[in-house]
Amino acid sequence: MKVQDILSQIDLGSMALPEFQRGYVWNRDQVVGLMESLYRGHPVGSLLVWVTSTDVAEESKTRGDGELPAGSVKLLLDGQQRMTTLYGIVRGAPPKFFDGNSEAFSNLYFHLDEEIFARYQPQRMSDDARWISVTELMQQGVGQFIQRFISDPEYQPQIQNYLNRLNRIDGIKAVDLHIEEVTGDDKTVDVVVDIFNRVNSGGTKLSKGDLALAKICASLPQARDDLKDRLQKWRGYGYNFKLEWLLRCANSLLTGEALFSALADVAPENFQVGLKRTEKHIDYLLDTIGSRLGLDHDRVLGSRYSFPLMVRYLDIQGGTLTDPAERDRLLYWYVNTFLWGRYAGSTESVLNRDLSLIESMDGGLDRLIAELRQVRGNLELSPEDFAGYSRGARFYPMLYMLTRVWDARDWGSGNKLASHMLGKMASLELHHIFPKARLYEAGYERWEVNALANFTFLTKETNLQVSAKDPAVYLAGYADKDPELISSHWIPMDRDLWRIDRYRDFLAARRELLAAAANQFLSSLASGNVPEAPISDERIPEEPQSIRPIGGITDAAEEALILEVNEWVVNQGLPEGEMLCEITTGEAGEQIVVLDLAWPDGIQEGLSPPVALMIDEDRETIGAAAEVGYRCFTDAERFRHYVLTEILAEEAA
Repeated sequence: MKVQDILSQIDLGSMALPEFQRGYVWNRDQVVGLMESLYRGHPVGSLLVWVTSTDVAEESKTRGDGELPAGSVKLLLDGQQRMTTLYGIVRGAPPKFFDGNSEAFSNLYFHLDEEIFARYQPQRMSDDARWISVTELMQQGVGQFIQRFISDPEYQPQIQNYLNRLNRIDGIKAVDLHIEEVTGDDKTVDVVVDIFNRVNSGGTKLSKGDLALAKICASLPQARDDLKDRLQKWRGYGYNFKLEWLLRCANSLLTGEALFSALADVAPENFQVGLKRTEKHIDYLLDTIGSRLGLDHDRVLGSRYSFPLMVRYLDIQGGTLTDPAERDRLLYWYVNTFLWGRYAGSTESVLNRDLSLIESMDGGLDRLIAELRQVRGNLELSPEDFAGYSRGARFYPMLYMLTRVWDARDWGSGNKLASHMLGKMASLELHHIFPKARLYEAGYERWEVNALANFTFLTKETNLQVSAKDPAVYLAGYADKDPELISSHWIPMDRDLWRIDRYRDFLAARRELLAAAANQFLSSLASGNVPEAPISDERIPEEPQSIRPIGGITDAAEEALILEVNEWVVNQGLPEGEMLCEITTGEAGEQIVVLDLAWPDGIQEGLSPPVALMIDEDRETIGAAAEVGYRCFTDAERFRHYVLTEILAEEAA
């Protein structure tokens, strides 16, 4: 079928996009690549459509607000990115089913001499008539454009070439694309999603959450937008949650089950009501965890998959925990889930087990805590838990939490660090007590330099003041001013330990102090003896504070690089990676290693191996990741090359 006929069918609504499809994710390079292939007559692949009755299509739902025609409709399974691109370029606007960023295909221009496509750039193109708008050409025809050059002697020698090139671009509308059709009464949404996963080799497979959402959207089309709106709200408060996480929270609340299949029996109106309750409970939990534990932003919020259980527990209790002791014991359980990686392994099976423990509320919390003790053997922390590089990520939130709830004081201002830091120069920053540069000069290894026991938190202003000064000098200066300024950070007060050559002894002594403080706080939390902190009536949206957890990402430059690479991957139309990804083993979720940036199921789920970017890591860490099947890259450019030449090779071809 010709491109222009396919676009007409999209206009008429006889070809649409099923709701379970993801939105438009192509970038400018992919758009240019498609147009260059079509311009040069290269094959661009066939389309796959699901031919079904209008009634079935309405049940499975389609994107956009257009009405479906009577009889049958073709739902686009494979080829969405290509047809959306062509529609946007030819029509000058995205189709009705569009969900994404139209900047990728808008303002596309073509140079008649160089024969290249590029996004419009005023300084480069405004004074050169040879740059022509592809969309205007598609809509106005070749005749309008060739007139520009006929009367100009400068272009006379090239008139025939220009005419041929303009016709080739306009002729893209007449290119025949082969269409494979999936037909038959047996082709249900589940079957079609499975077919989609098999043929969509250029993208990510649909997850269990995607399929569950597809079924919900069959009766409640706005469900996806409702979920996204709530995620956007929390993002404004510094929490970045994924859609599947929120769906799992709602699933647990509505069904008491971890498996998404349980949502099949939930009526649309009940899902809407349940989602509102889920949002309310998550708000309550975030405020409570922020005020009682000081974990008030995304980078220190551990064990996100404890939330589905806490949401269910809260809902059974009517939405609030009026007994302060019960509330604090729930928080005690929550803290231990991220310290010991309760949901770091088989999330669904472990969550299902824990949900069953609270179905009878009488003694539910006791059973949850007892389950943790049975797996761990002992929930008391030891100094060794604060030691080493590989275990750091889990105990990093604990260090931050102690800073907030145990009245650590800023060395420069003397103020307690417990309050919400709003000013740019007052936001909490990670501080190396012994400066990295001095430790490296003294011959210490990277894992020692970035040991958890060498971390504390200060305001930005104080952190800048301290900079890379000798700890034996600057710590003594603050201690002379007020010894509590130093001791409130669990820093050993033996000044002889502040020397560079005594660094390892300093770490051992501080680990003892940190473990004692953590056990004291957890014991107080379990018994309900933590002093009440005022809870603000209105949380103020703010950007996540400048926190850089242990586990591979140890400084601002490395963090910026990881974020840049992750964004680059997303811009290629691929799924974002998981930062500080834990690799665990055994029922107890023992941590093997923490990866800087990883795709545990492969960048193309089920089609490529697990992969990780690990900047400046030692051989032991990389080896541990490789042993469990990860393909590891230690250089950002080599990783980008891998994505371009192996992951995107088929699309590029």
